[in-house]
Amino acid sequence: MYWIKAFHIIFMVSWFAGLFYLPRLFVYHAMAQDEGDTASMARLKIMERKLYYFILPWMILTLVFGTWLWLGYGITGGWLHAKLFLVALLLGYHHACGRLMKKFARDENTRSHVFYRWFNEVPIVLLLGVVVLVVVKPF
Repeated sequence: MYWIKAFHIIFMVSWFAGLFYLPRLFVYHAMAQDEGDTASMARLKIMERKLYYFILPWMILTLVFGTWLWLGYGITGGWLHAKLFLVALLLGYHHACGRLMKKFARDENTRSHVFYRWFNEVPIVLLLGVVVLVVVKPF
């Protein structure tokens, strides 16, 4: 089970690295849009698409190995329900990033770089919650 746990953590860290960086690209894209910098916008569209599809397998593998841990250890408890709720929010966040990426690709973004700066903070809050729940198991 230690190998499964190790791979779960590795894939989770890889997924989060992408979730931290993709919205940062949205910040730069919105700023380039405000400045009318079409060359930067074209480059950022490519970077966003490549990063989104690069982290997609890490997300899937995180879920696969997490489920394997859950079923293998028979983990239960209130903390697990709370963690699974936060994971569901992360999946929604990942999906929202995909929708925003497609909006940028179609030049349909209507939000400012300030919105994306705040949007970029969501995964760190969720990560903090997940780590505290897993390590402390408060309930």
